[in-house]
Amino acid sequence: MDILGLMPPKAMQQSHIRDTQGEQFVDPYEWMRDKDSLATQEYIAAQNAYTDKRMAPLASLRQSLFTELTQRVQETDMSVPTRLHDYWYFARTEEGKQYGIQCRVPIKHEDDWDPPAVVAGSTVKLEGEEVVFDSNVESQGHDFFAVGGIDLSHDGRWMMYCIDTAGDERYDIHIRDLQTGAELPEVITQTGGGCLTPDGAWVFYIRVDEAWRPFEVWRHRIGTDVSSDVMVFHEDDERFWVGVGISADEQYVVIDSGSKTTSEVRMIAVEHPEDEFKPFIERHEGVEYDVNFAHFEPEDDSQEDIPIAVVVHNVNNPNFEIDIIDMRSHQPPFTLGEGVVVAQGSPSGCEPPMGRRATPHDLAVRYESVNTVSDNPQNPEVLRGVQGLRVDGIAIYRHFVTLMYRANSLPQLAVMPKRVAREDFEAGRPWGFGGLVPRVNGKLYSIGMSGNASYDAPRLRYATVSYTQPSELHEYDPLTDSDVLLRQATVLGDFDAQDYAEKRLRVRVRDGECVPVSLVWRKGLVPSLDGTEEGLTNEVLETPRQLALSYENMSLSQSVRTLESEELDAYTAKPLGAMFITGYGAYEISSDPSFSVARLSMLDRGVLYAVVHTRGGGEMGHAWYEQGRKLNKMNTFIDFIDATAALQQAGFADPKHTVANGGSAGGLLMGVIANMAPQLYAGIEADVPFVDALTSILDTSLPLTVTEWDEWGDPLHNVEVYRYMRQYSPYENVMPAAEREKHFGTRHFPAVFITTSMNDTRVLYVEPLKWLAKLQEPESEVDAIAKIEVEAGHGGVTGRYKRWRELAYENAWCLAAMGIEE
Repeated sequence: MDILGLMPPKAMQQSHIRDTQGEQFVDPYEWMRDKDSLATQEYIAAQNAYTDKRMAPLASLRQSLFTELTQRVQETDMSVPTRLHDYWYFARTEEGKQYGIQCRVPIKHEDDWDPPAVVAGSTVKLEGEEVVFDSNVESQGHDFFAVGGIDLSHDGRWMMYCIDTAGDERYDIHIRDLQTGAELPEVITQTGGGCLTPDGAWVFYIRVDEAWRPFEVWRHRIGTDVSSDVMVFHEDDERFWVGVGISADEQYVVIDSGSKTTSEVRMIAVEHPEDEFKPFIERHEGVEYDVNFAHFEPEDDSQEDIPIAVVVHNVNNPNFEIDIIDMRSHQPPFTLGEGVVVAQGSPSGCEPPMGRRATPHDLAVRYESVNTVSDNPQNPEVLRGVQGLRVDGIAIYRHFVTLMYRANSLPQLAVMPKRVAREDFEAGRPWGFGGLVPRVNGKLYSIGMSGNASYDAPRLRYATVSYTQPSELHEYDPLTDSDVLLRQATVLGDFDAQDYAEKRLRVRVRDGECVPVSLVWRKGLVPSLDGTEEGLTNEVLETPRQLALSYENMSLSQSVRTLESEELDAYTAKPLGAMFITGYGAYEISSDPSFSVARLSMLDRGVLYAVVHTRGGGEMGHAWYEQGRKLNKMNTFIDFIDATAALQQAGFADPKHTVANGGSAGGLLMGVIANMAPQLYAGIEADVPFVDALTSILDTSLPLTVTEWDEWGDPLHNVEVYRYMRQYSPYENVMPAAEREKHFGTRHFPAVFITTSMNDTRVLYVEPLKWLAKLQEPESEVDAIAKIEVEAGHGGVTGRYKRWRELAYENAWCLAAMGIEE
């Protein structure tokens, strides 16, 4: 398409035939997979040049967005220090510097559990402060720089750090003596990360195979040549990824090996690093479990120390249960279901557990709604009377115990004193947890533990945040019920949380399921939401019976059109009904409330921000995930489309000013909704989008493919899966404009903005490039551009100012697509 007198680069076509499951698919752009070819490099350069020219008119808007963001951020700042062993650790940021600076100060004495005071904006150093790691120094000479992790020895002398300078998530491991500043000569290259033993003597690290799958664990003795390193574990099953770490109580080195549906934990004592790793519980197909270790320490001479294991598994319940095993009973391996059950999720709506034979009760529960109220009398009281219950785990410290779970579509946190937990455990009764309720005044929220690095800490640290209220860091003492606010994130300028509103309603989609949708807006700028109920509501919107309306004929709802003329004049400076709507819907990942400074610039321009919590995510527990994966994946796309249409029908948004956004698996969602319901969207921003899904999932030589079969299905060996994915894979289903007109009554297709990175190992750059070429074909009549990062990976560029400029760049395009250019 000729836009502003500019034509997009024309991609050459070379016939490539994919012959699978009795079908031949002609792919004219598969040649782009050759990353190093001159043709690919020239095409990328031409596309970036075209995008630069297309985006030039938005330079002023981009600068305005960047300036607004930086003026709201406390650029010179420091975090609340966290104690780990004999030091308080914290991070500083300094105005003008891209990266944070990791620092520490020594504790004053053994009972020093009150963190040093934090003064926002202060550059004054704390007494005894030393720099542990300054990424601004370490990143010099690199266009891309990411830290994959920092581990410290118990005495604080030895530091292991992992860095990635390419964006491919492959890390080089370095060892530094913080006492002398000397860098040890051994460097372990191209790893998947690792961990340092508490004594600072050993590193355990991950190797990856040719498909970039983490599949081996190796042991390195510090001070020796890397060539003498020893492989301690090899995972043969191509579905499984391997990880390694130190247990929270620092007693064990733990290897986790897992697929999307099956997991296994192996362990050795840190005191015996050269021992053979043994399974804690033997692997069982279809069963996921995780384990943490702790103790019930004696409070007096009459009590015995009880070493315990906290096992979270789904052998009996798809939404998991938590068992506490008394490790005095016998040595590993233990069995699934052994120990005392502390908490159970709700099985309502879930497929029967994969790890055992389904009972008639299991099959009956499958047909219950995920919104069925859970009232299990075996559960702690805090878990009763809630919907969509999933238990995630228990963290046990020396003085308190915390319970993490999901209920009523939001994350939850409960806590109790360790002494009471021991009493409940020994008495065999439900544990007496008390729920922590965020101080967010009825808003939506996220809550979770934060900065609890020490097993010996006397108080729990937790963080809360909402869409409109910046994050808060609290410290809670369950013995005294004392809750202290340690820090609230600073937003500079004239920001006032009371100027903004948020709510969660539900949309009844076409199959009758009710899908949660979160809305955020600036009060007074979205007239159809003025005076509406805020927070977690019971409001339900119905999906329109007909979606195939002509884009050209769709307009504002009656509720907005009937505003008095003088009221309408107040909004003429901004397009009525502008909406930025986003979603993800995969891997059981939940899109929970979070605060964004950059989002304020959209809200202040009258944009309604919407999040569709589609099936495929985990907002309503495991059943929500099951209903949006494999042969149920279409539910994810329909949920998003129906939610968009319902919000537009209710008068909250206008399709001519609606822009949708999603990244990675959410980018797949963007590609599908553009094909299935183009009339609902003015624009689509697709970040590192998984849009050539079928081609990738058929190729077992590519990173992730085999492991992804548990998420999407196996189209290589199952014709039903192949045909199902063939229906929705975006690249293969772009319609010519003439066909769209027949199908939808309009030639309209949303404008498309794509981001991708050449070193992305999760969604290879070739997928969005091929999709871009298809969209730019003359017969498609689609206005599509792409920003292709040459030195970056799946997460985009690094450095906060670079990220902020990228965000301003992307948001400027989205606003312009909504009709807002200032």
